[in-house]
Amino acid sequence: MTLQTKAETVLRPTGEKPIRIGTRGSILALAQAAELRARLMAVHDLSEDCFSIDVISTAGDRIQDRALNELGGKGLFTEEIEERLLSGELDMAVHSSKDMPTVLPEGLELSTILPREDPTDAFLSHKANRLEDLPQGAVVGSASLRRQAMIKRQRPDLQLVNLRGNVDTRIRKLADGDVDATLLATAGLNRTGLSEHITTRLSTETFLPAVGQGAVCVEVCIRNSDVKDFLAPIHHHESGLCLWAERAFLRELDGSCRTPIAAFATIEDDIMSFRGIVLSTDGQTSFETARGLKAPDDSSAAALGREAGQSIRKEAGETFLKDIIHNQHVLETR
Repeated sequence: MTLQTKAETVLRPTGEKPIRIGTRGSILALAQAAELRARLMAVHDLSEDCFSIDVISTAGDRIQDRALNELGGKGLFTEEIEERLLSGELDMAVHSSKDMPTVLPEGLELSTILPREDPTDAFLSHKANRLEDLPQGAVVGSASLRRQAMIKRQRPDLQLVNLRGNVDTRIRKLADGDVDATLLATAGLNRTGLSEHITTRLSTETFLPAVGQGAVCVEVCIRNSDVKDFLAPIHHHESGLCLWAERAFLRELDGSCRTPIAAFATIEDDIMSFRGIVLSTDGQTSFETARGLKAPDDSSAAALGREAGQSIRKEAGETFLKDIIHNQHVLETR
């Protein structure tokens, strides 16, 4: 099952004993799993039958009639997959990074990040070319508290409705006239070959993306060093550094789906630039931070994110953050 190469021991799967990749069953999740498989095939010179893509239904996929924050948060898209990782039924799991809770189950870690795709939000509409151009009172569908708050910040006149479902499902609901517009991750549309539906891409300067948006991560058992060695050649270092900073920021502030939080890190010429924001649910109050870091590594990138979160927590105050969660809970129980 193993092959010694260049003083490293790596897995050498076969058709009889393939690497088992766990994933959700949406078209986006399957596209991400296929990308992971293709990268591993290329770097290890393996055939497709050396990999098994195991589709696992999660609670987040099965329950579509309620907002994610009502159901318990991001873990609804990962729990069943993580149970199989821990039991040894899977070797690795592939996820959209923005779906990942900031605290993982004991024994699991994110070992590998694929090169980040376009991190922007995409505006989709048959009624206007831009969010700013929608008619007064137009209906916009989104299940994301971050997107809802940032839309209200720019256009408080718009009507916001919960719109959940996979990428193709939400595009169909838009086409059916259920809403006048919606926002989706540009990366997801690109990965699923649906980018022709994009009306406009929203600039990260004015519409900060979700933590990890556009980045695909691979989750493994910490104890499985052979699996981590097998994945190591495809890890994209810069995308990983940016993700560690963004996730540290999110964890410092809340980490659930009950608070509108956005963050975005980039690296250029070995300098990390980071921006983060926390908004009230109506978008009318916000606290922002921006900072930079020269020659980041895993530790310093995460420290930057924590410090950015701490600065906002200090500026906003504990009452502000608690009130956001309380107000959201009141809305959910009405």
